[in-house]
Amino acid sequence: MIFREVEDRDLIAKARRGNVDAYNLLVSRWEKRIFNYVFRLVGGREDAQDLTQETFLKAYQNLKKLEDAGRFAPWLFRIAHNEAYSLLRKHRPEGEMPADIGHQGLQGRLYPVELKLAVRGALERLSADQREAVVLKIYQGFKFEEMAEVLDCPYRPSKSRLYTALDLLKTTLAPIDARGVQ
Repeated sequence: MIFREVEDRDLIAKARRGNVDAYNLLVSRWEKRIFNYVFRLVGGREDAQDLTQETFLKAYQNLKKLEDAGRFAPWLFRIAHNEAYSLLRKHRPEGEMPADIGHQGLQGRLYPVELKLAVRGALERLSADQREAVVLKIYQGFKFEEMAEVLDCPYRPSKSRLYTALDLLKTTLAPIDARGVQ
C-alpha cells in the first residue's frame, strides 16, 4: 500500500479542530527552518530557540485566523519575523548594528569555517531589512511574492531590497575568490 504524505493543509484543518498531534507534526516539519531563520536574524542560539517556541505557540493560538492554509509558510515566517524584531528592539538601541566580525586579516587560503565567518560578517554589515531579504530568498528559498508577505512590504521594494543586499555582499566578499583566496 502506498501512503500519501499528509499535506500541511490537511494538518492545519485537523489542528484547527483541536488535533494536537496534527499540529505537532506541523511543528516538526517547520521547526528547523524557523529556527535557522530567526538564528540568522538574532545571532544567538538560545534566543533563536526561545523565538522558535514562541513562534509556534503564537501560530497555534492564532491558527483559526489563518485565512488561506496554502499560505501557511509566509504566515508562519511573518510571526517569526515579528517575534525576532520584538526581541531585537528590546536588546538594541535604535539604529545600532551588530558587532562586525568581517574577514579582515584572513590571509591565504580560507578554510570553510573562515569562509563561513566572512559571509556571516558580510551579512552583519547589511541593514536588518537587507539581511532578512537575503535570508528569506537565499537560505529559505522563498519566492518574491512570499518574501513580500513576510516582510510586509510590496513586491518591488522587497525585490529591490534583495538585489541591493546582494550587490553589497558581492562588493564586501569580492576579495575572496572561488578558491577561497584573497
